[in-house]
Amino acid sequence: MELKVTDYNIDRDGVATVRFNRPGRGNSWTSRMNAEYRHIMATLDDDPAVKVIVLTGAGKQFCVGADFKALDHYTEGEKDYVASVRGEGFARPGHGVRKEYDHELVWHWGLKKPVIAAINGACAGIAVAIVGFCDLRYAVAGAKLTTAAARLGLPAEYGMAWLLPRLMGMTHAADVLITGRIFLAEEAKQMGLLNDVFEPEEFDARIAAIARSIALTVSPQAALTTKRQLYAELMESDVGECVEDSKRLIGELMRGDDYKEGVAALQERRPPRFKGIGRSLAAVQEARQA
Repeated sequence: MELKVTDYNIDRDGVATVRFNRPGRGNSWTSRMNAEYRHIMATLDDDPAVKVIVLTGAGKQFCVGADFKALDHYTEGEKDYVASVRGEGFARPGHGVRKEYDHELVWHWGLKKPVIAAINGACAGIAVAIVGFCDLRYAVAGAKLTTAAARLGLPAEYGMAWLLPRLMGMTHAADVLITGRIFLAEEAKQMGLLNDVFEPEEFDARIAAIARSIALTVSPQAALTTKRQLYAELMESDVGECVEDSKRLIGELMRGDDYKEGVAALQERRPPRFKGIGRSLAAVQEARQA
């Protein structure tokens, strides 16, 4: 696919950086951007060289939400929004793990690689949902966030009424969804939406250090398994079953090469040399979970 509104690169440590790339329009979200983004993420998820994915925006904004030209398209007539965003021809990253994940944006939870949202500026509307479905979330100090929908006469978008109470608690989720107000990154961290907030002059370096640490010190197989546990157990009501499942997974991974390498690296006081995970290794993992 020719990339017109996104781009990405992979460094030698296995850190992939994906950018929304419409800086002249605040990196606003369009159907084209959705198609390209899904294509990129499917490509990176199947690449054994990639250990972790960083998502950010080109320029000084992350993503200001849906493009207003696209929003205006629905103000007249009987246009069917659901049909217009169905995207049958789009790539399907993260699909096939659990049926609950085979939906717009929730597919992030089915990816094999950890995804870090690096919110480098304004983050609004659907962009809040996108970062919510990432695994880790960091923002530059002073970045403005808003769910926005209520002020446009719309409901909570893309599962945010389910997602935000689980990330921020019901009180904070009701606040930002019902008021649609603008809030800063510092408040978002206090609410629990963000892992941390960094000053502008250190933002890029801090994100790079976090991503590099994951790429160089974390077992890809363990990261995949832990990610599967996190989101599957979010939907479980039986904590005892989760404990027993974790014991089963420990037994499985102890028989794997990453565990042997991790123990050897610890004993020899050196960095671990874990193998990457791609399509074939992931297929084994998925079969084990079935």
